[in-house]
Amino acid sequence: MREEILLKKLQDGEEGALEQLIQAYYPDILRYCIWHAPDPHLAEDAAQETFLKAIKYLGACRFSGKMKAFLYKIALNTCRDMQKSKWAKRVSLDKIGTELPYKEKGFSEAEEMLAIRAYVRELDELSSEIVLLRFRQNLKLREISEITGLPVRTVQSRLRAALKHIKQEVEGGNCSE
Repeated sequence: MREEILLKKLQDGEEGALEQLIQAYYPDILRYCIWHAPDPHLAEDAAQETFLKAIKYLGACRFSGKMKAFLYKIALNTCRDMQKSKWAKRVSLDKIGTELPYKEKGFSEAEEMLAIRAYVRELDELSSEIVLLRFRQNLKLREISEITGLPVRTVQSRLRAALKHIKQEVEGGNCSE
């Protein structure tokens, strides 16, 4: 398997292995961090920090898991840590105002993404994370299970409940179970 070969190269300190790791996973990790960060620059910081920590942890211990899940776990913890410190001063969407005077190409898609993000953020932290990993990062339930440490069936039921909640919110109903 390609992932196992890359891991072996990294652990052996082979030249170019780090570049291969970054090329293979950086876009996905950055996209994941963008979801959590209040702006793209902080997301880039979080993604870079994720890879620095991954390299540190790979060198410090004999890693034997899945690289993708390993990186997402680090990214999740990095984003959480940064939210506690650097990202604490977020600007509320309510403060921005309801009407923006100018519409640019792609603006509707951005508005829709903000609405979806708002619905997902209303979920509890774990359910929000599961929805993000499944639909924004296109991970399989098995991979989400590895990242969260939950059984696959639990991930599946949490995802189903979260989607039901979002559907009720979108349709204007209240979710009161």
